[in-house]
Amino acid sequence: MKKKVLSIALAGAMALSLAACTTTENGDGGNTGSNGTTTEPTVTATTEDGSLKGTLKLGMIGPLTGGAALYGIAVSNGTKIAVDEINEKYEGFQIEYNPQDDEHDAEKSINAYNQLKDWNVQVIVGCVTTSPCIAVSAEANSDRVFMLTPSASSTDVTADKNQTFQLCFSDPNQGTASAQYIVDNSIATKVAIIYKNDDAYSTGIYQTFQAKADELGLEVVATSTFMDGQDTDFTVQLTEAQNAGAELVFLPIYYTPASLILAQANTMGYDATFFGVDGMDGILDIEGFDKSLAEGVMLLTPFSADATDDLTVNFVTKYKAAYNETPIQFAADGYDCPYAIVAALEYYAAKNGGLDVDQLSAADLCEILVSVFAADDFSVDGVTGANMTWTANGEVNKAPKAVVIKDGAYVGL
Repeated sequence: MKKKVLSIALAGAMALSLAACTTTENGDGGNTGSNGTTTEPTVTATTEDGSLKGTLKLGMIGPLTGGAALYGIAVSNGTKIAVDEINEKYEGFQIEYNPQDDEHDAEKSINAYNQLKDWNVQVIVGCVTTSPCIAVSAEANSDRVFMLTPSASSTDVTADKNQTFQLCFSDPNQGTASAQYIVDNSIATKVAIIYKNDDAYSTGIYQTFQAKADELGLEVVATSTFMDGQDTDFTVQLTEAQNAGAELVFLPIYYTPASLILAQANTMGYDATFFGVDGMDGILDIEGFDKSLAEGVMLLTPFSADATDDLTVNFVTKYKAAYNETPIQFAADGYDCPYAIVAALEYYAAKNGGLDVDQLSAADLCEILVSVFAADDFSVDGVTGANMTWTANGEVNKAPKAVVIKDGAYVGL
């Protein structure tokens, strides 16, 4: 029996006005204008020829082992390809890359962050997953270390922290867009929800989905949860959804429990539509997973591996050659992060007579990068979106791409 899973990751960033970080010339303090607007950076590290120079110490934090390792490894692989390309492109500017494993654990993510601090990290790609990123971003905000997370989508990642930016869509956008998509396309009228109640990513999407469903008149007939240690048997949750007459089950969760839910629903004979979010990306790469269960999966994501534009073709070709597999969205997110950071440094260098990163502390670079990412005239073209821009609160704005899983592969729509 086929199951149909639809996954949404739509952009819809709301413009919020928060002050960007600025420091004094020695990087020890910060200020904004009296009206709350961002002051111009005060750091001066120009080069004689107006170019970008020096060696940037770029760290990465994500799950390289453990249950969420598929995400972290994909991000690190994509980041490494971008770093190698950038290092090949420049003569006077290079990136030194240092990935650290957090095992998708908040406490271990702090240990990884401290390892990078001992290494004198200047900028961080990460964290990959939400709970570790919330923990690390609080520390990095105090230390004034700029973070660009490829995939931690909770608003708690950026809340009250003005040095953490997201390359991925935020949770409210995913939850709201998912409910809107179900209604607009008449996929179902009765919906059940299964979410992980000890995970900020899952609960954040669930809450905004529920709110939008209520607004649109989409009936949620059953809501059930699980937590760590309860993520292998979902027959109770599925039985509740089936008995309530749910035509669709919304799954704002990661791919490992989702794969078990699909398999167990199949065994039960529960022929519902299953609808996920971006955490479902990677389900086809789970060892031993029956890919036929995901036939018809639709993902509105920022990345399609079979897109024909030059950027995507180059990335996918190099990724397959290096790792013998097709990159998922998380690899693409990781690939875009170093390019976005370097684009911001080039932007600043062009406007300020050059930039030598060897002369800059992490706090100096935080000042520069936050001011640039929040600038009205700064944008980035990447494999996960053209003309990407950011709000002052770190939220990205970019258009999604639609793909469908057919014969065990992602196919662009």
